[in-house]
Amino acid sequence: MFGFFDRSRDLRTEGVWIAVIIVVLFASLRYDNFLSLYNVQTFFAYNSMFILIALGMALVIMTGGIDLSVGSVVALSSVVAAYASPYGIQVALPAGLLTGMAAGAINAFVITRMRIVPFIATLAMMLGARGMALVLADNKSVSVDWTSNFTKFGLTRVFGVIPWAVIIAAIVFIAFWVILEKTTLGRRILTIGGNPEAAKLMGVPVNRTLAITYVLSGGCAGLAGVILASGFGAGQPLEGLGWELSAIASVVVGGTLLTGGVGSIPATLAGAVLLGLIFNILNFENGQGQISLSAYWQSVIRGAFLLIVVVLQSNKGGSLFRRKAGQPTAEKP
Repeated sequence: MFGFFDRSRDLRTEGVWIAVIIVVLFASLRYDNFLSLYNVQTFFAYNSMFILIALGMALVIMTGGIDLSVGSVVALSSVVAAYASPYGIQVALPAGLLTGMAAGAINAFVITRMRIVPFIATLAMMLGARGMALVLADNKSVSVDWTSNFTKFGLTRVFGVIPWAVIIAAIVFIAFWVILEKTTLGRRILTIGGNPEAAKLMGVPVNRTLAITYVLSGGCAGLAGVILASGFGAGQPLEGLGWELSAIASVVVGGTLLTGGVGSIPATLAGAVLLGLIFNILNFENGQGQISLSAYWQSVIRGAFLLIVVVLQSNKGGSLFRRKAGQPTAEKP
């Protein structure tokens, strides 16, 4: 339907969807309320933030780059959105979005104009955005204005069923799928990731394409920050720690190569959902008293999850992450 999975014909992309189905079946049989409307709504409302930053990260990694700043940009955008909340969602949402896009634009400038490698450039932004969030918030949470319609964005549901955060994530997902699969920009992104030098010789506007991807990644982090502030009732300058790891893990488990040049937006979505399901199951296990893991263990699990999928991806002899016919590859724009 809609051709979303036309190119997901190998184990790299099919495997992650199969894993999602297996995990859902296991959890639905083990836990009575796992498929309850409340849990499904809560799961997707919360994980929409991780889905957004994973989608933005996917485009960046497809170019062969990386964006380590997304977690800090989420925190900064949530603080800005909280300060703008008295003016309603019609002001707070653009404010948070533009904050994220501005951070992405700075990343793009440093990478394309100052010739700083993405790892260092986005690491600097990660530290700078976190510091700016703490300065603006005076090292504390910034309460939103509950009398405006800002919190309704995070707490109300369309037709009483679908959270607004899920609607936003779905729109971004469809937009990015269209960009990657149906536009010249998508082909340029994959071309640059596949061979940047060849892309230059082919006349691909490398710097402009890279700038667009980093701005889009920042914009996704900005939207996640708005959802965070609206859903939790406060701008959170200390939130988002380690979120970049979740985004990278989601992208990589979906089959996108860290070296760039190949990737899938639907599989990235599946990777984010799979990682979210793992934490959701751990919460159910905690509730049953079978295990007792603190929130700090989430960072351990994220790190282990990322390490496993990177090791699998680096195993060129295996078929799980090998490029095969039908997977999006670099093409001449």
